[in-house]
Amino acid sequence: MKICAVVGARPQFIKAFPVSQALRRDHEEVLVHTGQHYDETMSAVFFTELGIPEPDYNLGVGSGPHARQTAAMMEKLDAVFDDEQPDVVLVYGDTNSTLAAAMVAAKRDCLLAHVEAGLRSFNREMPEEVNRVLTDHASDLLFAPTETAVSHLANEGITDGVHLTGDVMYDAILAVHDRAMAESPILDCLNLRDGEYLLATIHRPANTDDPKTLKRIIQTLGDAPLPVVFPAHPRTVARLEEFELLDMAHNNLRLISPVGYRDLVRLLAGAERVATDSGGIQKEAFFLDTPCVTLREETEWVETVEAGWNILVGAAPDAIRAGLTHEFALNVDAKPTPYGDGHAAAKLSDILSREAPLAVKN
Repeated sequence: MKICAVVGARPQFIKAFPVSQALRRDHEEVLVHTGQHYDETMSAVFFTELGIPEPDYNLGVGSGPHARQTAAMMEKLDAVFDDEQPDVVLVYGDTNSTLAAAMVAAKRDCLLAHVEAGLRSFNREMPEEVNRVLTDHASDLLFAPTETAVSHLANEGITDGVHLTGDVMYDAILAVHDRAMAESPILDCLNLRDGEYLLATIHRPANTDDPKTLKRIIQTLGDAPLPVVFPAHPRTVARLEEFELLDMAHNNLRLISPVGYRDLVRLLAGAERVATDSGGIQKEAFFLDTPCVTLREETEWVETVEAGWNILVGAAPDAIRAGLTHEFALNVDAKPTPYGDGHAAAKLSDILSREAPLAVKN
């Protein structure tokens, strides 16, 4: 079976790491990189470090307004699918790359499979929420990471083709954890010790595109009781420069360039807590037994909050300060395992082998 897997952004490269390994045991995978993340620190380093096969196509779309970027992806993906004639188009998560591939695949004879289906923040102001909802409703096979995700799909009338697989990002963490802990030099390079720093990542438009909001976040993180290491996303650096906040960020935080996956895992594992607006890092922190303070009003990863390992604080300074000193009542031994057993990628591949030849596209 020929499967065109489409990726475009850092979280998708991580998800593709275990999935590509599983797919290529039994199927022909054609890996397509849209170029949505094109910076070396956000793209190529992940393929090299994780051993992901080099993309068969790199569409080089780059950044831009949502409509222009998505349209450019659709045009180029349509040509790729014409050349490759895949049996299945596989998409990940909730980026513009996901939506573009979904819309092109939905109008072709191939099947559309969505990894990380059923997630909902119920905030339609988030572009990611729109992308994931539309993709789910266009998909033929939906690989849900949690029981909550399955329930969300059922509530929207989607039950056919839904499979509970667990989370492929858990597979990825398990695969790299021991090596990251043993080999990553990042703590030594930054002169850090386990438990003596906080890790922060901020990149969502709601937190970075308004200068007053971004300034308040940088100032408030600077009030944390421990040093804050801040691997800055390129779009965040661009906003800091645009709003003349870059010097403040350097003065208040340990501002560093984005890091590779092994270094990120090591930083997450060693942090006293993480402050983030990233969906993926909320989960990665949970997997690594690191408390999380989420600078959003809602999350699609509700299990992390329900288990007591994650709190939602939004962007108000007082709420962030409270989150940075919040006493987490944590018990590693009693922590639930809502994201599966670390074999989601293999389950996904087995389901494709079994179900895809029998599926009939509506």
